Amino acid sequence: MAPEEYDCIVIGAGIQGSFTAYHLAKNKKKTLLLEQFILPHSRGSSHGQTRIIRKAYAENFYASMMGESCELWTLLEKEAGVTLYRRTGLLVMGPENGKDFQLIKSTIQSNRVPAVVLQRHEFSQHIPNVNLTHGDAAFVETDAGILYADRAVRAAQMVFQGHGGVIKDRQKVVQIEPGSMVTVTTGSGVYRAKSLVITAGPWASRVLPLTGLQLPLKVVRINVCYWKEKVPGSYSVTNRFPCFIQIQPKEAEHDIYGLPSNEYPGLMKLCYHMGSETDPDERDRQTDRSDVDILSRYISRCFPGLVPEPAVVESCLYTVTPDHHFVLDRHPTYSNIVIGAGFSGHGFKFGPVVGKVLSELSMGQVPSYDLSPFSIRRFHTQPKSAL
Repeated sequence: MAPEEYDCIVIGAGIQGSFTAYHLAKNKKKTLLLEQFILPHSRGSSHGQTRIIRKAYAENFYASMMGESCELWTLLEKEAGVTLYRRTGLLVMGPENGKDFQLIKSTIQSNRVPAVVLQRHEFSQHIPNVNLTHGDAAFVETDAGILYADRAVRAAQMVFQGHGGVIKDRQKVVQIEPGSMVTVTTGSGVYRAKSLVITAGPWASRVLPLTGLQLPLKVVRINVCYWKEKVPGSYSVTNRFPCFIQIQPKEAEHDIYGLPSNEYPGLMKLCYHMGSETDPDERDRQTDRSDVDILSRYISRCFPGLVPEPAVVESCLYTVTPDHHFVLDRHPTYSNIVIGAGFSGHGFKFGPVVGKVLSELSMGQVPSYDLSPFSIRRFHTQPKSAL
């Protein structure tokens, strides 16, 4: 049988791939979205009930991209007829004179992000059941909140299909042949398209070498921990407890973040923003719980209303670049192959705008944003010679 032909093929049906396909279909491109697992699944980085959505970033380019991303999330809610966002506010805590905290404050001010600075003497009045670390300052980004993740992925895929897009799951990619028409072979079929977008998440390092490219991507397993409230409702979304980020905690090198109790009644989601390196196909063999120990110590010190032993531990995968910034670029050798990778555990909220720029690259358009922070060239990586 002759291969099926499309304007574009997208490999990977997580949030980035789904939104890329969504934008392509809305631009009247005949688009195929391929997924190696049966949909929906919980094997990658886009599953789970919730994510934080925020504009509080140290980098101006992220804060500015989030402006449009929030607008596009609102549009998807209308298109799909589902609620995807809940406003909670985001409490940001960190060393008052620390570089990262000051950069975030400066960026939200320059981007006019609504925020309220909390003075130390009034902190406990506004944020009960949290001990602010000595030397830390705090503010609340008032429009930040929660994204309903699983629901969001399904909504993007539903709108994509409504515009004529095709999704095929159980399609593990085994071969990619570049050319003016790119040929993608899976275990189940052969497909051709004028352009290809690779958004393979933790499996990017398996798929990219099929195009002769290797990037310095590391996959880490995150323990997603839920902690029991000693008094039910103390940290509840219904009691207006915010999401939070703790910058430079005393217990560890990386940030700690949390979401109010919502997904599981009486359990607050609170996680360490890093994990241990793993193979995405053997993630459950990774049993390191050093991050859980870090969280237990932090909770004992700063969240006295939580039991400092997790009640539920789930898992998620981050695909991390050396600088923790994304890869959004064309292949260095094949301009009709586009790559979105290395979202480093903070990319979900950017899904709508990432999908937009990846679709623009695949259609040969000038992208809406300066993508130099996300360039492959920053890794000084040379593609391997011919396939």
